[in-house]
Amino acid sequence: MTETAKRYGGSLYELAKEEQLTDELLSELETAVICFGENADYMRLLTAENLPKKERCDLLDAAFEGAHPYLINFMKLLCEEGLLPELFGCVQAYRAQYNADHGIIEVTVVSAVPLQDASREKLLAKLAALTGKTVTLKEKVDPSVLGGLRLDMDGKRLDGTVQRRLETMRDEIAGVVM
Repeated sequence: MTETAKRYGGSLYELAKEEQLTDELLSELETAVICFGENADYMRLLTAENLPKKERCDLLDAAFEGAHPYLINFMKLLCEEGLLPELFGCVQAYRAQYNADHGIIEVTVVSAVPLQDASREKLLAKLAALTGKTVTLKEKVDPSVLGGLRLDMDGKRLDGTVQRRLETMRDEIAGVVM
């Protein structure tokens, strides 16, 4: 995330917080990101220098009709400044401030197979007790980890995968041989 995204996303969050719209705008921002992610050509159109800014803003008005005016105006501002590709980072910055204010921590868990419901609930409870925060869990399946779990949270990685253990053993053996 760039400094520009942090500044713009943080400013939008502060405005939303003052107006008590943080939940609504977060939801709409995430919807906008999904729309742009699914329609990369639309993003290219809105960033095309040969298309006048007024027309690009009109396209945003039409595409996001019914969305909160703060969201539309925010995207138009990014568009006019040539910063619309920063929208994804702005949403990350907005969400980071939202999470901090609401005691939420995002954790990504990587496992070789999908987590079973009981395992997921146990993990959520343990993480909530450990952090004292509400945990939102993103799950990824990666067969290369072989077994165990890898957790990414707050910029830290906790790696209890079989893959990591094998790498550690290999490195220890290599150290003995040399």
